[in-house]
Amino acid sequence: MSAKPASISAPRTELTVRGLIIGIVITLVFTAANVFFGLKAGLTFATSIPAAVISMAILRNFRNSTIQENNIVQTIASSAGTLSAIIFVLPGLVMVGWWTGFPFWITFGICATGGILGVMYTIPLRRALVTDSNLPYPEGVACAEVLKVGGGDDAESTAEEGSKAGLLAVMGGSVVSALFAIVVATRVFGSNVAQYFRLDDRGSATGYDFNLSFALLAVGHLVGLWVGLAMLFGAVIAWGWAVPHYTGLLGATGAAADVAQAAWSSKVRFIGAGTIGVAAIWTLAKLVKPVIGGLAAAMASSRARKSGQGASLPRTELDMPIGIVGLVSLLCLLPIAWLLGDFAGDTGLGDHLGLLLAGGLVFVVVMGFLVSAVCGYMAGLIGSSNSPLSGVGILVVIVAALLLVAGVQSQLPVSAGKGLVAFALFATSIVFSVATIANNNLQDLKTGQLVDATPWKQQVALVAGVLVGAAVIPPVLDLVNQAYGFAGMPGVDPARALAAPQAGLISALAQGVIQGNIDWSLIILGGAIGVALIIIDAVLGRSSKSASLPPLAVGLGIYLPTSTTLMVVVGAIVGWYFDKRADRARDPEATKQLGVLLASGMIVGESIIGVVIAAIVVFSGKEAPLALVGSGFANAAIWIGGIAFIAVNVALYRWVARLGRAPTAG
Repeated sequence: MSAKPASISAPRTELTVRGLIIGIVITLVFTAANVFFGLKAGLTFATSIPAAVISMAILRNFRNSTIQENNIVQTIASSAGTLSAIIFVLPGLVMVGWWTGFPFWITFGICATGGILGVMYTIPLRRALVTDSNLPYPEGVACAEVLKVGGGDDAESTAEEGSKAGLLAVMGGSVVSALFAIVVATRVFGSNVAQYFRLDDRGSATGYDFNLSFALLAVGHLVGLWVGLAMLFGAVIAWGWAVPHYTGLLGATGAAADVAQAAWSSKVRFIGAGTIGVAAIWTLAKLVKPVIGGLAAAMASSRARKSGQGASLPRTELDMPIGIVGLVSLLCLLPIAWLLGDFAGDTGLGDHLGLLLAGGLVFVVVMGFLVSAVCGYMAGLIGSSNSPLSGVGILVVIVAALLLVAGVQSQLPVSAGKGLVAFALFATSIVFSVATIANNNLQDLKTGQLVDATPWKQQVALVAGVLVGAAVIPPVLDLVNQAYGFAGMPGVDPARALAAPQAGLISALAQGVIQGNIDWSLIILGGAIGVALIIIDAVLGRSSKSASLPPLAVGLGIYLPTSTTLMVVVGAIVGWYFDKRADRARDPEATKQLGVLLASGMIVGESIIGVVIAAIVVFSGKEAPLALVGSGFANAAIWIGGIAFIAVNVALYRWVARLGRAPTAG
């Protein structure tokens, strides 16, 4: 079934109070899940598809529900996947010891004002990157197909049964992954299969770490085979060459695991930063022309509406008027200016308030738009789950730190260095809250284009989602900070701390630039690797229809821990194999979509339980309040957990394949 374009004047249920309420409730849950999962794994997941399935299951009970109303619900809920990426920067203020927690109103202000500004940026970007672009938008297209299966007023019974099968897949994945996470919390199942070892007499060391995580496996399924293989290639560069090389040069003594991890965190991750930075710059260069074209098209549309020709425009081209976009953008800058000024005063930089305020606002406006364009392009190319925000964020924080060094550092005492680092991270976090929106919301607008939605109504829904997400993020961050802490922050137990890898790397870069002790040779080496990868990817693109080696994904493989990347790679292979088997089914696309929904459910279930367990840890005051066995059971737990993990995944995927073959799958 396909959505048929309707005339603009035809009455239609789309932006409704009940849709807003359903979307807000889903956003509350998914935002909490994404914050925890992102801090643990360094990746966030797109929430549009599971939100669409849940929305369909609810709205089908109302006689006048439509596919466009379902689309509004998933649009609101998608803010859980976008705004949550603020965790890639904001914990850095705790890691460097400037904050001890996350003040609600300051954190809310960063997320809300920057997020709304980001929604405004997506309006001209929509024309450049959606309407006039051939980017595939894999998650946006998949979500549109889910919505079409659910249908609306004219949905056939087979479509209704298909939506029920999709809901079953989401719920099945959620329940099973949640139960597995609970058993892991009891320590009956182990979750990390890790081994580190010496390679030669020089002291070279390396190793691997598989995290038995349903959520990570599911992310691999969603990002696809070539992104997964690119991340594997990055891990091989990091742990097959770089870590052994630098541990051999250092000749450090001690446990192989400690030596290898030290080399990776102090050397190798900066190589990954250089690779990701070059990939981001390359993306920016390719975007200049389409972004300019999109702005011109937005202005032309505005002129047409003012001249009374708005009725001639298709419904799918009715954006929020450009005048309102400009006004809202200017209004957002007022609280952003207050946030920057207030923080500058707290950091002891008040004597340079005028310069910091003016420079900070220009930085937020210009860098926010540029990284929005980059992130929107990457989301359109490979999907939102493999977020490019971490990569371009590296560039943003380096630029922020370099501007502070050039502009005010020479006029300040040495003791002001920590305040400068904090201000660089604070300004970067505002840019991040702007850019996060484009990383997923253009997927929503692509979905809307495919189901004949009205863009301005989606844009209103996005603002609502931003406000809800901004209210949820501060308390969840505080909760997990109290329960676990973040790796690298003062006084934290490294065995329990959440990795927060991007926040750790970005804060380290800010400190390195401002304190003048960053090793630029490592970043330059990573940049050279990035250039080589761009060339290889271009050659592959010309010689093969499917093969690719995304430089950003390789960079992520270099600087994310193997506890994250290796299971994502496994998931990419599992997803590819599932899709190959699905090609032999009666309805291949429906079966593949059920696999996507299963994966989405796996992520949601494990992440929600992670937040619940964090709350139990905080309120109980115990490190492992659910533990049923002691440390002596650890080796047996790895074997039991590993066997159970494999068996349950095989059973889940076979079950979903049977759902796809059943008549009720549509």
